[in-house]
Amino acid sequence: MEKKIKWGFIGCGEVTEKKSGPAFSLVPGSSVVAVMSRNAERAKSYADRHDIARWYTDAQALLDDQEVNAVYIATPPSSHATYAIMAMKSGKPVYVEKPLAASYEECLRVSRVSKETGVPCFVAYYRRYLPYFQRVSQIVEEGRIGKVVGVQIRFAVPPRDLDYNRTQLPWRVQRDIAGGGYFYDLAPHQLDLLQQLFGPILRASGFCSNRAGLYETEDTVSASFQFADGLPGSGTWCFCAHESAKTDRIQIIGNQGQVSFSVFTYDPIELITENGREELVIENPKHVQLPLIQEVVEHLQGSRICRMDCVSATSVNWVMDKILGKL
Repeated sequence: MEKKIKWGFIGCGEVTEKKSGPAFSLVPGSSVVAVMSRNAERAKSYADRHDIARWYTDAQALLDDQEVNAVYIATPPSSHATYAIMAMKSGKPVYVEKPLAASYEECLRVSRVSKETGVPCFVAYYRRYLPYFQRVSQIVEEGRIGKVVGVQIRFAVPPRDLDYNRTQLPWRVQRDIAGGGYFYDLAPHQLDLLQQLFGPILRASGFCSNRAGLYETEDTVSASFQFADGLPGSGTWCFCAHESAKTDRIQIIGNQGQVSFSVFTYDPIELITENGREELVIENPKHVQLPLIQEVVEHLQGSRICRMDCVSATSVNWVMDKILGKL
């Protein structure tokens, strides 16, 4: 008989509304049976709106729920490691929002507990599994741009409205909650995709600065890095740019062409070879975490292997901490 995966959510913020939450109930043999938030009103509202049987305001109470046999952690990064370790020590597999934790050191703790307990911990680097990025991977693997000789990340956005509110800044720019600024929130997806394509980054360094003075964490980052086979890469991130400078692009340069794509806006993939220029429009599923969540569920049911685990995710934090000078 197929094992039923019954999820308990720790955290029920924005990401759970569309990107992830509904997907847990769309996968055969998977359902959501409980949700937890420290805010009782939010927990009850989420449970009522999504037809979830039980809600809690205490994480341990949710972990003690005998019906819950897997846990999704959708809180800010500062609590990821604590909740993941609590769940694994309760014998319950975990699916954690990215980044895995607020530092490389905390990631190592999570990976160590997963190894010691034998309880799996998966991480929500879902872009690996989306058709859009799989097409990019296919282009590279088929050699359509020849040998890859360089990689460049370019990302720039204007400040968000809340960035100007000094009395109530977003948690994503509070280092003690997020691990860093917007770089720590957004760069993980880009770095994970590149390591999926080209293997581990073994060297990384960077310069970071606060140019706009809207908050204390970095708002501008420049970095260089190198993959295990010697492939060099670089990146620039700016979170205080003018609207006219908005950029979301990764460029993969080959000796026979190049492919460039966005990570957050899913603009058309641009492929340039000796045959000319192509634009590829690739649709993703409505709930973007669905393909990864399906693989996680099937892994827990014993019919598939999911390799998007805490060990794989830890290397992303190592690269970010090296770039930010935390290591």
